[in-house]
Amino acid sequence: MSLNATPSGERIQIAFFGKRNAGKSSVVNAVTNQKLSVVSDVKGTTTDPVYKAMELLPLGAVMIVDTAGLDDSGELGKLRVEKSLQVLEKTDIAILVIDAVQGKSELDENLISEFQKRKLPYIIAYNKSDLNKPEIKSTSEICISAKTGENIHELKELIAKQVCPQTNAKPLISDLMQKNDMIILVIPIDESAPKGRLILPQQQIIRASLEVGAVPVCCQVEELSEVLKNISPRMVITDSQAFGKVSKIVPEDIPLTSFSILFARYKGDLELVVRGASALDTLKDGDKVLISEGCTHHRQCNDIGTVKLPKWIIQHAGCQPEFSWTSGTEFPKNLQDYALIVHCGACMLPPKAVQFRQSTATEQGIPMTNYGTAIAHCHGILKRSLSLFPEVQAILK
Repeated sequence: MSLNATPSGERIQIAFFGKRNAGKSSVVNAVTNQKLSVVSDVKGTTTDPVYKAMELLPLGAVMIVDTAGLDDSGELGKLRVEKSLQVLEKTDIAILVIDAVQGKSELDENLISEFQKRKLPYIIAYNKSDLNKPEIKSTSEICISAKTGENIHELKELIAKQVCPQTNAKPLISDLMQKNDMIILVIPIDESAPKGRLILPQQQIIRASLEVGAVPVCCQVEELSEVLKNISPRMVITDSQAFGKVSKIVPEDIPLTSFSILFARYKGDLELVVRGASALDTLKDGDKVLISEGCTHHRQCNDIGTVKLPKWIIQHAGCQPEFSWTSGTEFPKNLQDYALIVHCGACMLPPKAVQFRQSTATEQGIPMTNYGTAIAHCHGILKRSLSLFPEVQAILK
C-alpha cells in the first residue's frame, strides 16, 4: 500500500447494480470519467465485480464497484449473481441502474426491497434518458444518459448527499489521547510479520496519534522494559499475539490494549465481541469454531489465525474444538453449525461489511468475538485490556 493511499476499508463503497444491458458499466465509466469497465451490447460482459479505488469529487476517497447483471442465467450465471449480491454486504450506497426504455422490472423491485431491508441508502438511475424519460417519483430517483452525459454530474451530487451522513463517525483512537501524550506501540517483527513494512492497523494508529499531536513510540517486546524506564506513556498498544508477554511487562497502572480491540470498536460493535469472548469458556470437544479473516494473505509459519489462536483456544477451553477458516469476501450465510466465530481485526474491511457479519451472527444466535478480545480472554487479561472503554465495563463485572 502506498503511504499516500487511503486503505480500501476506509473508502466509501459505491456499488452499481441492475440487469444485464441496463448500461451499468457505461454509467460507471461516465461517473468515473474513465474506461473502468468493458462496455458491449453483448449481455453479461461484466462477469465478476470490478473494483476501482479512486478520488471522486465531491466525495473524496471511494471504491467504485461494477457488478454483473442480476438477471444472469445458467449455472455460471448463478455464481455471478451470488458474487454480485455479496457486494451488498459492504456497500455504503447502492446505485440501481434501470434501462429507461424497458422500465422497472420485478427483479428491480425485489432488489429495492433488499436495499430497504438492509437499511441501505440507494439511488435509482434511469439510464438511456436520451431515448425515454420515465416519471420521477422520489428524490432518490434520477434520469441520466451515459451516452450523452445528461445528469451524470447531478448523479454524483446525489450520491454525495445520500452517503455523507452514513460515513463511519467512530474515532479510531483520537478520543483516548491528548496533544503531547506519549503512547507505546509494541510491534513484533517475527517470521509472520510482512517483510519491509508495517501492517495497516499499525500504520493507521501511528497516523491517528500524530493527527492528535500525540507522540507514538514504537518498539518490539524485547525492548519494552527499557522503553518503560525512560517514558511514562498514556497507554500501551500491542499486537494481540504479544498480549501474554506484554501484560507481564507493563505496570498495572498503565492502560494496555491492542490494535485488534481498537479496530473492533472502530469498525463494529465492541460490546458484541466482548460478550462473545465468554463463549470460549463453554466450548466442548467437537464444537465448531470459525476463524474468519477479512483479507487474503500468504500464510507464514506460526501464523496467528491458523496456528497461534487455535492453540490458545485449546489451552484455555481444555478441549479439542473443530476449527475451520474463511478469508477475504467469503463469510458463510448459514452459521448454525458454529459454537463460536472469531474474526480478525478487519482492518481491510469497510465498517459496513464488519457490521453485516456481526448482525448475521446475532440474528442466528451465534456468539462472535475477535482476535484481540479472544486472545486477551485466553490470557486472563480481558478486563485489563478494556480499561480504556467505559462503555463495556458493565459486561465485565
